[in-house]
Amino acid sequence: MTTLTAPAAAVATVPGAARSSRLAWLRERGMGATILVSAISTAFGVVLLSATGYISAVLRANPMYGSSDTMIVVLALLSGILLAVAVYVAAIVTANTFSTIIAGRTRRIALLRLIGATARSQRSEVARQGLTVGAIGALLGLGATTLAMLPAVPFLDRALGVTSDWSPVQPVLLLPTIAVALTTWVAAWSGSRRVLTVTPLEALGGSVERSREEIAEGRGRKTTAIVLGALGALLLGGGLLLGLLSPVGVLVAFFGGLFSFTAVAISAVSIMPPLLRATGRLFGRSVTARLAAENAVRYPERSSRMAIGVVMGVALVVMFAVAAESAKALVTASGGGEPDPSFNEMMDVFSTVMMCLVAVSAVIAAVGLVNLLTIGVVQRKRELGLLRALGLTSAQIRRMVLIEAAHVTVTALLFGLTMGVLYGWVAAQSLLGSVAVPPLWMSPTFVAPAVPWLPVAIVVVATAALTLAAAVAPTRIATRTAPVEALSE
Repeated sequence: MTTLTAPAAAVATVPGAARSSRLAWLRERGMGATILVSAISTAFGVVLLSATGYISAVLRANPMYGSSDTMIVVLALLSGILLAVAVYVAAIVTANTFSTIIAGRTRRIALLRLIGATARSQRSEVARQGLTVGAIGALLGLGATTLAMLPAVPFLDRALGVTSDWSPVQPVLLLPTIAVALTTWVAAWSGSRRVLTVTPLEALGGSVERSREEIAEGRGRKTTAIVLGALGALLLGGGLLLGLLSPVGVLVAFFGGLFSFTAVAISAVSIMPPLLRATGRLFGRSVTARLAAENAVRYPERSSRMAIGVVMGVALVVMFAVAAESAKALVTASGGGEPDPSFNEMMDVFSTVMMCLVAVSAVIAAVGLVNLLTIGVVQRKRELGLLRALGLTSAQIRRMVLIEAAHVTVTALLFGLTMGVLYGWVAAQSLLGSVAVPPLWMSPTFVAPAVPWLPVAIVVVATAALTLAAAVAPTRIATRTAPVEALSE
């Protein structure tokens, strides 16, 4: 009996082992974070669409507002813009994650190229993996949020004293799910473009990031960044000019901000190194500080990927805060220096709600920072092992990784604050520039930029906490591996 059943058992285990081998890439560092980013983005979209649908049902049930669709259209437009921003941030974070993953796979890709695999087939495989993790995360986000909304709707009905008869299970909720999955697929394809440049000779090396010299030779990215930057600047200027005649100028400025920030994201490998080098002087001249500063600028792609997400998160939160504060300052100035308590309260509530909503994008960016920093340390195990072998202690390695994280986040914080103030003022000016204000009741109106210090302080504290949180896992990984073991990889 044993001789008859053993082959059957062996045959039965082979398909399971093959399936396990095919799905082994899901356990690779970075994939879990990509699933989390997709789930957060989808959940955010589902919440926005659910809130818009619920509010629409409540308004239609109210005889005072039921005949007017203006507020519903405004809510739908605002929800669409916020969802687009969250998906945009998630796409950049995902593309950067896959770029870092590809750098870690350089040797394996080169080996496959050596035995006959083509670069395009390898890139298609990465894109399929992006679509898979995007779909998994999107479905998880959709399912979890829909289940949470089922008890939330009756609770809101009782709290507001209304009967909405609105169901949280809606076909429209599939839209953010599909959008996030497809965006992750496209972002994975974009982030895997490095596959096309991997040669079979690189099978002899390990994970490889492009150096400053190699990046300087590439002109395609610079050309794209210049074109998008010029178009963004043109639209921002056009939005400011149109805003002197009509509030519609803010829509033109919105697209200008989108194009210009995309240009910044694409050219981050050129913009961030000088800023990182300047910030590095703030951390002193100790051995660990100098090593951390050199690590941040030696491979600008890695540092730029980590920094650009934080720049986006900080800029988004500060932008809404500055726009609201500038509007309050304009109304105060028009009232002869006397603030309008009711208007200020309304703007404070609006800016708080908006900052909480865009904070979701900041959370997505924070996940990207933690993920990329962890992957970077894992891919540098051999380098860290060599430093340990040369005499650096575990405490010095931990301090170096922490300073490196602080180096990136401080630079990103300062750059993000600058961009947030600029975009916030452009938004306020393009929206309110055509409004006639007392005492002359004349337009166009110049809106002076105003910076609310409390939200800025909160952003600074949150960034400091993010730095500490982002360094926990990488420092543990950096000091857990013995030098001999690290050097043998």
